[in-house]
Amino acid sequence: MESTKNKVINGPIWTSMLSYFFALMLGAFFQQLYNTVDAVIVGRVVGPDGLAAVGGSAATVVNLFVGFFIGLSSGATVVIAQFYGASRTEEVSKAVHTAIALAILGGAVITVIGLATAGWVIDIMKTPSEIVDASAVYLRIYFIGMIPNLVYNMGAGILRAVGDSKRPLIVLIISCFANIILDMFFVIGLGMGKVSVTMGVVGVAVATILCQLISAIIVLIMLVKSNDTYKLAINKIRLDMGMLRRIIRIGLPAGIQSTMYTLSNMLIQTSINELGKEYTAAWAAYGKIDILFWMTISSLGTSVTTFAGQNFGAGKYDRVHKSMRTAFIIALTITIPLSYLLYWHGDFLLRIFVEDVNVIYVGIQMIRFLAPFYFTYIGVEVFSGVLRGMGTAFVPMIITLGGICILRVAWILIAFPISKTVETVEFSYPLTWITTSVLFFFYFIYYTRKKNIR
Repeated sequence: MESTKNKVINGPIWTSMLSYFFALMLGAFFQQLYNTVDAVIVGRVVGPDGLAAVGGSAATVVNLFVGFFIGLSSGATVVIAQFYGASRTEEVSKAVHTAIALAILGGAVITVIGLATAGWVIDIMKTPSEIVDASAVYLRIYFIGMIPNLVYNMGAGILRAVGDSKRPLIVLIISCFANIILDMFFVIGLGMGKVSVTMGVVGVAVATILCQLISAIIVLIMLVKSNDTYKLAINKIRLDMGMLRRIIRIGLPAGIQSTMYTLSNMLIQTSINELGKEYTAAWAAYGKIDILFWMTISSLGTSVTTFAGQNFGAGKYDRVHKSMRTAFIIALTITIPLSYLLYWHGDFLLRIFVEDVNVIYVGIQMIRFLAPFYFTYIGVEVFSGVLRGMGTAFVPMIITLGGICILRVAWILIAFPISKTVETVEFSYPLTWITTSVLFFFYFIYYTRKKNIR
């Protein structure tokens, strides 16, 4: 693994980052395939109501909890990357064991909260009455698998922090194919999808948590069998309070940022729900297509955070800047053709998930409104990724909360009651992407000059 680390802090950034990024993106592809299989099977076998139940309000609530923890765990990723880049062996070990303990504890807490509030949250989001019960059942089952879910995410984050993006990819591939088999077994093989919407959703949910368990076990085995400084010893898993504070100092702002981001999206989902179940189903289907962009830009954000973190820890500030420039070029090279593809061929992708003509019509409108604006979000992901890698998280959190969350919420609360159309809801995205990218640009210049990071 030492050679992998050297590729991050030595040698050409282009080749190292592209290799790292493509492994992450391929992993994200399989993660999406994992989720897409759920949507395709539910949409085709159970129908639009099943798709809306799995991909509507329930998915937004899952993103709220999981997104908070993944944001929090990014603190561990940054800390481990910095210590690993600086070859500080003892600190790497402490951070790894504290991170896994945090995942177990966080998963237990989220499970309890999620089971207690699932029905209430689904209800207050004005979920269409036809899918309320199925959405609540899906959510409760999903929360049962939260501990392995978070353990996998934390374990994969540890591997990526030290420059290993290939083995998390292997885990995702295994989990993806297991999910396909289990989905087909429960929903089609056992006929659960033909019994009722709720039973079809139950089949998908059970398949999902079983796959999360498989993923967690595999990634733990990888960490336990490692011979590097990030080796995991089960009997040493505990919270080191000093290391926990360091992780939280960096990760909590990202967790809060993710939570507020998702809360604003929950408000958007609520507004979409008010337009009727066809819009809810179309928004869910669009979300499965829209993820092509998000998995790309998120993978790039993770890449630039790791490269910035390790090079910052090694004191190689010039490579921090080169990493950022490389990330921007990669992002634009991929985003522009992807936007073109989705704009002109999004209808074909929609038909993978649903057959309802009205739902497809609404989905096409959503794609053609938003896809041309994807490039305006690139600055948010790249600038915030570099800043996190350098260990600053509070101000980026404030920028994101103001530029995306607060502005988006204000737009929905003010504009949507005046004009209750899907276009009004959609406009909140480019409005906030552009604003936040500009704010990040100016703050990055200010921060690097202030800290003399040149």
